Amino acid sequence: MLMRSVGLAPLLSSLLAGACGQAADPEPPVDGPDNVCTVPTLTDAPAPASALTAFAYDRAAAYDPEIQLLGTEGTVAIHELSFLSPRGTGRATGRLFVPEGAGPFAGILLMHGLPGNAEQMTTYGALLARHGAVVVALDAPFARRGGEPLRFTDADSAEQVQLMTDLQRAVDLLVARPDVDASRLGYLGISYGGAMGALFVGIERRLKTGVLAVADGGLVSHFTGPEDGGSPLAGLTCAEWRRWLESMIPIEPIKYVGFASPTPLLLQSGRQDALVPPRDAERLHAAAPDPKTVQWYEAGHSLGVTAVRARSFWLHEHLGMLAPDF
Repeated sequence: MLMRSVGLAPLLSSLLAGACGQAADPEPPVDGPDNVCTVPTLTDAPAPASALTAFAYDRAAAYDPEIQLLGTEGTVAIHELSFLSPRGTGRATGRLFVPEGAGPFAGILLMHGLPGNAEQMTTYGALLARHGAVVVALDAPFARRGGEPLRFTDADSAEQVQLMTDLQRAVDLLVARPDVDASRLGYLGISYGGAMGALFVGIERRLKTGVLAVADGGLVSHFTGPEDGGSPLAGLTCAEWRRWLESMIPIEPIKYVGFASPTPLLLQSGRQDALVPPRDAERLHAAAPDPKTVQWYEAGHSLGVTAVRARSFWLHEHLGMLAPDF
């Protein structure tokens, strides 16, 4: 996820990685007197169901998956993965982790933090595969193009929508595999991946469960809370700030997490998390529908092995994976 200061924080680890708050459709802003910058603000209003059409794609279109073996880690084969992005923006890339045996296994989408990439999730992807899942870890669009993860233009909005369609296409890929049980699909996102998961679980109806670790409600809330006086937004002009907010607020994840019902959700957060303050995490927790389980840890952004173990027990219970052995 992102640090609450100018600049970006690296991932804390491949197992343990902040992300992002609430939103409403923006009203046309009007600058006030004395050069006051008036911009759209976030509210708790959820998105209308019709807004889900923004993430639609042609499921019947060819996507040309390419899978190349990179190596093995114990009984897990690790592959380089790519397929045509549904948004016509080149090929989505990532890693595919396949356990030994014929299956059928559970299927899991694993999403990294910001900045970060799928390669950094290799240790965790292999761990999940050893416990009985075929795992797809995708690169976010910013990881594919290089450069700063966020540009604070409407290009960030386009990339967030692109990520949602890429993730849906990754579900198509899992469903098409004979070694995957299509009735046992899950999403696991950490930090930025957790925040984007709040959006994805509201869009994708084929999931049996979703795990959102150290997540808040989206990039807008991440940069516009009371703790964000030094955020990169402070360096934008009023017009730039307004345009970014207008493009991002309508797709803020917290506006969509309510559509996840009846998919069971696990939300994990840290009481000492400086990147996703408890107040931001609590807003996401409140917006998430039942059935949900909220777990708090006396920890910072890196929740620790106890939280990783709890996730594994959750996946064991909901996806039929092996119980954790660590």
